[in-house]
Amino acid sequence: MTESEADLLVLLRELDDPEWLEWPQHYDRGETAVLFGGLVARLEGDFAAHCTVVEQDTQDSSEYGRVVVPGDATICGTRIVVCVSKFGSLALVCADNPGAFLGTDDAQAEGELGDTDLAKVNRALVELGYVVIAEELLESDYDGPSQLPWHVQRPSWSDRFFGIF
Repeated sequence: MTESEADLLVLLRELDDPEWLEWPQHYDRGETAVLFGGLVARLEGDFAAHCTVVEQDTQDSSEYGRVVVPGDATICGTRIVVCVSKFGSLALVCADNPGAFLGTDDAQAEGELGDTDLAKVNRALVELGYVVIAEELLESDYDGPSQLPWHVQRPSWSDRFFGIF
């Protein structure tokens, strides 16, 4: 695990409050919506394409929503999905869909995600105040204090911060 991955794991543990599973204690739905709207507008401008919003502010989920950059706007022709959590402005970037690849490195190695497109998305997220968490880290085994309410054999950090309750 790299130093930055270790720092991100510390952040995930800090955000993990067992009394607040679906959203953090001081969650501001309006503020989250404004930030998310800014992300959609930024990606539409950066990719010169209409981006689809999926599952925005879903009930019983710790994920706030998803923005989909269409494949015809990307270098490799594969859509990019950005998932945003209700916790700490966490964001996940995926080629095609979460779980379609073993992470962005795998998608890049397979020629499905271009460096320029990934950099564009990551820059937008960071400049808007999001914290980008690698899918590989989110798929690691969950070892936090929360009792996750679903029945999966091996819950992950993704289940905790982007899952359905």
